Amino acid sequence: MTQKPYVVDELISAKSIAARVEALAKEISTHYADTDKLVVVGLLRGSFIFIADLVRELDLPVEVDFMEASSYGNAMESSREVRILKDLRGEIAGRDVLVVEDIVDTGYTLKHVLEILGTRHPRRMEVCALLNKPSRRETDVQARWIGFDIPDKFVVGYGIDYGQRNRNLPHIGAVRFTD
Repeated sequence: MTQKPYVVDELISAKSIAARVEALAKEISTHYADTDKLVVVGLLRGSFIFIADLVRELDLPVEVDFMEASSYGNAMESSREVRILKDLRGEIAGRDVLVVEDIVDTGYTLKHVLEILGTRHPRRMEVCALLNKPSRRETDVQARWIGFDIPDKFVVGYGIDYGQRNRNLPHIGAVRFTD
């Protein structure tokens, strides 16, 4: 895929992200204080940095597992066709599950993943998303915990990519095309 030239304008600083992750972890730890072990399910690939930072801040025992679902490929627009590329290794039946998502945009990917996980009979299941674009929502899906609501801009950084680039940025940036 050939990408048009672009620059990345900082939208959310690394310092703001760190403070928000710490606050989210406190809320989540309080919510799940009665659980013996929380299963934290990261949705790859975009959530990998967020989930790493989040679980290190949680004050409770956790098990970490991953799923990879895609509705974008290398594009900037959702295809609305969700494919599961990697499934969980562990069982979640009767367990408390926290699904960690990088960004909730149209909601199709998250809705599909929640439907699949719901058939596996978790005790309870909640969602924590780093970013939320409410103006783009096309499905009725909600995250209990949201790091930041953002405008309708294509973003990169802190694990989120554009054509597999910019995941390593320590902040969230908005892509701006230069031509």
